[in-house]
Amino acid sequence: MNLWLRALKVLIWSFFRPRLSWSDESRVWFRVWPNDLDINIHMNNGRYMSVMDLGRFDIILRTGLWRLVTRRRLQPVIASAMVRYRRPLAPFERFTLSTRLIGWDSKWLYIEHRLERRGELVCHGVVRGTFLERSGSVPPAELAAALGHDAPSPPLPPWVAEWQAVELAQKAAA
Repeated sequence: MNLWLRALKVLIWSFFRPRLSWSDESRVWFRVWPNDLDINIHMNNGRYMSVMDLGRFDIILRTGLWRLVTRRRLQPVIASAMVRYRRPLAPFERFTLSTRLIGWDSKWLYIEHRLERRGELVCHGVVRGTFLERSGSVPPAELAAALGHDAPSPPLPPWVAEWQAVELAQKAAA
């Protein structure tokens, strides 16, 4: 139930916060609640991933991408993620989630998430995702154009190519 309430919070806040462009960073604030905790009494590693979903939800809402998503019945999906947990978040601690699009290729969007407590990085994640429709993946450049962004992707960090290679190797081995 807690994530539904947080999603509602993100939705309501989106009406009162500035619109974002395709390349802007989203920042939302949360608190660690008791149902976020694991047996070590800190935020559960799976909860970090769920909170990151809310950052992407905020971007979809505040960029206006939700119009295209609802009109074409697109489904946002995550294909893979890399997450680095650096510090624990304790009960009732307040934290900030920053989310931004770091770039795209012909099929995938690469989205960075930073969870910070008082300016200190506690978790860093990057997800590779796309939007699906009945005919398959929607090219990220098409999404960008729908939002009025006609520039190419910023250069992807070199480690993204390495990540892509690992993904291809895993796919071949499966």
